[in-house]
Amino acid sequence: MRRGSWKIRILIGVLIIGFAYVQRCSNQEENPFTGRVQTINMDSEQEIAIGLQAAPEIAGQHGGLYPDERLQAVVDAVGKRLVQNSVARETPYRYEFHLLADERTINAFALPGGQVFITYALFSKLNEAQLAGVLGHEIGHVIGRHSAERIAETDYWKTVAMGASVGADMGSVVASYGQNTLLQNGREDELESDELGVLCMIQANYPPEELIAVMQILKKAAGPDRPPEFQSTHPDPDNRIRRIRDAIAKYRS
Repeated sequence: MRRGSWKIRILIGVLIIGFAYVQRCSNQEENPFTGRVQTINMDSEQEIAIGLQAAPEIAGQHGGLYPDERLQAVVDAVGKRLVQNSVARETPYRYEFHLLADERTINAFALPGGQVFITYALFSKLNEAQLAGVLGHEIGHVIGRHSAERIAETDYWKTVAMGASVGADMGSVVASYGQNTLLQNGREDELESDELGVLCMIQANYPPEELIAVMQILKKAAGPDRPPEFQSTHPDPDNRIRRIRDAIAKYRS
C-alpha cells in the first residue's frame, strides 16, 4: 500500500470514530425515573413501534400465546395493577402483557415500549405476588429504557469498529470490546430492573419479599451447572437477592 493511501485511510478512520463519539455525546440524556444518564438515539414513540413490530415474532418463537384466556386475564390483571399504581403510569409507554405457550423455557422478558412476556413454564411456578415481581422486573426494563440504550450503544460500537477497520484493520478488536461492554451493562440492567420491580411492587401493595422467592425459583431451575456470574448477562441469584433486600429497605424507609 502506498504511504499516501495509508495516511488517507487513517484520516478517514479517525473522522468516522470522531463522528461516532460526537454523536454519542449528543445523544446522552438523563432518565427521569432512574436519574441515570444514558445514550439514547430514539424517542418513546419509536420504542413503542419497535416493540409492537417485534412482538408477534417473539411470541411465535415461544409457541405463540397460551390458549387459556382465563390465565391470560390473570397476567393482565396483575400487570394492570402494577402499572396503574406505580411510577410506570407516569411513563409514556404502552404496557401489554403476554402469556406465552412455551411450557419448557422458564423465562420472561420485555421489548422496548412496554411489550412484556412471560412463558407458561415460569408462570406455572408462581403465586400472584411472585408474578407481580416478575412483571415488575420487566416493567423496570421498560422504564430503564434498557433496550433503547443497548440499541444506541450497539450503533455506536458498530460505527467505531467501521472506523477502526478503515484506519488500521482493528475493527474486530474494537467490536469485541464493544460486545464486552454491552455484556457488563446488561448485568447492571438486571440489577436496576430488580430495584425498579421492588418499587413497583411496594407502590402496588404487593409484598416485595416475593421477588426474593422468584430468585430462589430461578436459581433452582438453573441447576448446579449454572456458569459463573461474569459469563452471564444475568447476575447470580444470590447477588440479586442481596440487592433486592437493599432495595426493599430503601423504599420502605
